Amino acid sequence: MRTIRLFLLIAVIAFCNYSFAQASPSGANYSMQEGFVDSHGALIYYKIIGRGQPLMIVHGGPGASHDYLLPHLLPLMRTNKLIFIDERGSGRSSKLEDPKQYTVANMVEDIENVRNALGLGKISLLGHSAGGVLVQAYAFKYQQHLSHLILGSTFSSTKELNEALAAMKANMMPADRKRVDELEAAGLFGKGAAWEHGRYPDEYAKLAWGPGYFPYLYRNHPDPNYDPAGGNTSTAWDVYREMWGSHGEFVVDGNLAEVEYVNKLSQIKIPTLIIVGDSDESDPKMSKEMNAKIAGSKLVILPNSGHMTFVDQPALFIKTINEFLAH
Repeated sequence: MRTIRLFLLIAVIAFCNYSFAQASPSGANYSMQEGFVDSHGALIYYKIIGRGQPLMIVHGGPGASHDYLLPHLLPLMRTNKLIFIDERGSGRSSKLEDPKQYTVANMVEDIENVRNALGLGKISLLGHSAGGVLVQAYAFKYQQHLSHLILGSTFSSTKELNEALAAMKANMMPADRKRVDELEAAGLFGKGAAWEHGRYPDEYAKLAWGPGYFPYLYRNHPDPNYDPAGGNTSTAWDVYREMWGSHGEFVVDGNLAEVEYVNKLSQIKIPTLIIVGDSDESDPKMSKEMNAKIAGSKLVILPNSGHMTFVDQPALFIKTINEFLAH
């Protein structure tokens, strides 16, 4: 009996030590690799960090970069090999002379070319916001190369997204909404100094991304460094205008208008996680619809959270992703 008790005690200690090591690998070193993959004329930047099964992460925007996902997603590298990419024309990836090449279809091929060039085999794929559109389109075409799919704060129908954006605009203070309408009616591009012609006027950016968007971006942990006009200099505007459109923040009328995937979602047969904030810019009712259409998918609505779920609920976000990928 004493021997059994001793064995159980040793087993418990060993398990606790293992669990502690898994949760807090103090002193662990994680090297980083970065480079470019040539994808049909576009040089796609990638960054690899972490250990485990490959998890490729696709940013939103359109026209943002992977940088806004850092450092928030870094804890995932303890259990996964993370592959961040910058979409064509965005971040550190190369520009294309013809903006018509900034399409969902071409960006899907970029994801596949990076996966193939790096010899990743089957991957898990996470897309946030507009990046979620890309990973849905990738799944429709290259599902055989996926082990898991994660749809973060995204949409499957531009018509439904436009309804959500219109509701956000309607909820602005009347004076702010009136000024936004005036600026949109006057045209948002070609204003100011020559270097400002290709982007929003600062007044519009501050109104749209401030009182317009902020309540749907953050709830629990508003970013103390958030600057409503910051996107004016960090956004790849050639990509943004081609994909989102040129008529303001509250309507998508660029080539993303072709995104009507709701009736195709049933084609997705791999393990799928849908994660969204309860106050998300991407209205949670769209995530509920995705969940209903993708058989066996899991829906997690994070409480007290906006579009930046990994900022508002960092521990819960990481725990949810890790538990999903472990099965």
